[in-house]
Amino acid sequence: MDRTLEAARGRIPADRAYTGATLFNPFTCSWEKTAFAVKDGIVVGLGEYEAGETVDLGGARVVPGLIDAHVHIESSLLTPCEYARCVIPHGTTTVIADPHEIANVSGKDGIGFILAEGIRSGLSILVTLPSCVPATPADTGGAVLSADDLLSFAERKGVVGLGEMMNVPGVLNGDPEVWKKLGIFPIRDGHAPLLSGKDLNAYVLAGLQSDHECTSSAEAREKLRLGMYIMMREGSTERNLAALAPLLTPCTASRCCLATDDRHADMLVREGHIDGCIRKLVTCGIPLELALRAATLTAAERFRLDDRGAITPGKRADFCVLADGDEFQVKETYILGRRYEDPGYRETSCPKPQIACRLPGPEDLTLHGTGTARVIGLVEGQIVTEALFLPVDTADIPDLERDILKVTVCDRYRGEGAGTGLVHGLGLKEGAIAASVSHDAHNIIAVGASDAAIVAAVGEVIRSRGAMVAVSESGTTVLPLPCGGLMAVAPYPHVIAGLDRLAVQTRSMGAIDNPFMYLSFLALTVIPHLRVTPRGVFDGDAFADVPLFLEEP
Repeated sequence: MDRTLEAARGRIPADRAYTGATLFNPFTCSWEKTAFAVKDGIVVGLGEYEAGETVDLGGARVVPGLIDAHVHIESSLLTPCEYARCVIPHGTTTVIADPHEIANVSGKDGIGFILAEGIRSGLSILVTLPSCVPATPADTGGAVLSADDLLSFAERKGVVGLGEMMNVPGVLNGDPEVWKKLGIFPIRDGHAPLLSGKDLNAYVLAGLQSDHECTSSAEAREKLRLGMYIMMREGSTERNLAALAPLLTPCTASRCCLATDDRHADMLVREGHIDGCIRKLVTCGIPLELALRAATLTAAERFRLDDRGAITPGKRADFCVLADGDEFQVKETYILGRRYEDPGYRETSCPKPQIACRLPGPEDLTLHGTGTARVIGLVEGQIVTEALFLPVDTADIPDLERDILKVTVCDRYRGEGAGTGLVHGLGLKEGAIAASVSHDAHNIIAVGASDAAIVAAVGEVIRSRGAMVAVSESGTTVLPLPCGGLMAVAPYPHVIAGLDRLAVQTRSMGAIDNPFMYLSFLALTVIPHLRVTPRGVFDGDAFADVPLFLEEP
């Protein structure tokens, strides 16, 4: 503090002075032509300063480092160091990561892995501790984390709060263990898709402060009206920005953040990260300045990060230099006052995947019955599903004409069996796809046009000790995910190449775009409306297992 204070007063030289900047100020949402100085990685002042080194930015626009308010790094399919190599060049300097994916697989070791790798990565990876492992009391994954388990991490550097509280019934019904978790941190992220009315009032009263699951402007406005921060999300399948863009106004910008939640590596490289969200908002008619406010200062304020979010005295010197032109494009990223240079690939020591799965047999895959069946209906650009009630004769499944296929979830931790339901909307005409990524328990999930193809795809996932797999008459494509069965350990260009190969094959099989991301959410019991688990069909509204067929009157 003595050194930075003296530098701020001009009594000693700063380390670096940046001149010729057109600086964005998120406090006023305005631009100013000025210079600024950095000492020990901290901005010490605006204006002209003596420094050991002077960098002329030539009038370029300069904005604070971008912040992702809610993300699961595991969903990128990359380890934290490789994830950092993808997002830092896009201007992201801070992410608020909830490691509940790897925690569901590896428990406390998974959280420790993300924290340790975050330090190595060069990216500021701040963690909200996963509040729901498992996601619901009925789910069975690789671990159970109690309030005492979370408390053991509470003082760890990099931990900033409690992650998304998905157990809405537990909150509303006063579950003692849930409320013990809520008492650990003053910062508590919410997760309440479609929650409304008095139950939403109660959820907010319980201390949940944010939500990233809004899919409509009306839902977001109701939550915003009650004081919640709205994390406007755009992921590989969770395409919510266009619907939520009208929410972002000068009056609401202090409560709106940007989040990606779940983006595969190929989307990060090709469409960008938070910079891509900013571009999307601008195309929706939102002024760039409001989008930048949401992407910087608002996210910092939401998590009480007083050391970032703006380029002003006392803040970290995390900033981006923009390319010339009207479109928002990051040219250079600076972290603690130093221009980011890609360090190259570094090997990672990962939690080992837990794969004790058995192949599904006829008793798991054979469905019996005729009548009105509960069918999971995919919704384009969303992770919510439709509850479809369709006439079905199981002897006619797969029904390629109506695009109704079997979806099977196999217990990968204990080998205790599999549950099978029906899904509409994936488009497969042949073969099967399977993966060890299926939120949140991350059992092995598969969809296919035949039982034999489903068994073959699941077998490849088991043999690979975690993978994404496509099987068809033309062959088999495998993207290994040996890090907990969730992440690859290869350099990110290799992972993207693997995703491209899977995309080519699944497209030839008739599948929709991003089929593996849609597949990964079919077992997520905390999102409405219908899901499937190793026990069978699950009703996310009733929070209960249900039979495949409706009971006829």
